[in-house]
Amino acid sequence: MSSSQQVNQFSQPQQDSPRVPRRTPMACQFCRGRKLKCDGLRPSCGNCNRRGYPCSYKPVSADQK
Repeated sequence: MSSSQQVNQFSQPQQDSPRVPRRTPMACQFCRGRKLKCDGLRPSCGNCNRRGYPCSYKPVSADQK
């Protein structure tokens, strides 16, 4: 292989695996109630911080699902 073929081989993006968005392990109460995408930041997520609401996280038990 020549050096130009090696560069072209590695410069192409990989198409094998599609990008999968990461899931937030737990949404805050406000985002859960409004069905918004929660970024999961602590102590206050982005949605609550932007609106000035208190942000609280409450674990969901398996019985409620």
